[in-house]
This record gives sequence, C-alpha cells and structure tokens, in this order.
Amino acid sequence: MNRPDLWFTIAAMALLTFALRASFLLAADRLVLPPLLGRSLTYVPPAVLAAIVLPALAQPSGVGVGPFDLRLLAGAVAGVVAWRTRSILATFAAGMVTLWGLTWLLR
Repeated sequence: MNRPDLWFTIAAMALLTFALRASFLLAADRLVLPPLLGRSLTYVPPAVLAAIVLPALAQPSGVGVGPFDLRLLAGAVAGVVAWRTRSILATFAAGMVTLWGLTWLLR
C-alpha cells in the first residue's frame, strides 16, 4: 500500500468512527429504547470492567507469597470494598493500597 492510499484509509476509518459515535449523541433525544434494553444497558459498564480486570488478576505475576498471588488478594479486598461502599474511588484506593502495602510488607 503506497502512502496516499494508507492516509486515505486512515482518514476514512476515522471519519466513519466519528460518524458512528456522533450519530448516537445527536440522536439521543429522539431515540427511544425499549425498557428491557434500557435496563440491560446498565450492566454493560460492570461487565466491561470485569472483562478488563479479571484476566489481569488471574494470570501469574510473580508477585506472590506462598500459594497466594498478592494481586488476587488485593482484588478480593477491592471487591469487598466495592460491594460495601459502591464507590469506584474507594474500591480503586483500597485495592491499590492493599497491593502496595502487602508488597512492601512481604518483600
């Protein structure tokens, strides 16, 4: 692929992506979702977050103590904090402080 074709392809893909995303923003007031779909969409952010975080917790990292992986322990603490507080900031802070604290204590 020569250089003009490459730049044309990149520009066309960028415009298509922008048009698709803008269409939902511009048509949001005229778009009426069925109630079941609207309720179902509330589960998308937690599902995406779980799909990103859980593989990172499950793969071996070398940050372990005996049979336990410190990331998994910190993830469990963050899960309990998320369940009890429903706060993203508190969940993130508890998980990171736990991971850093355990790493510092056990190294």
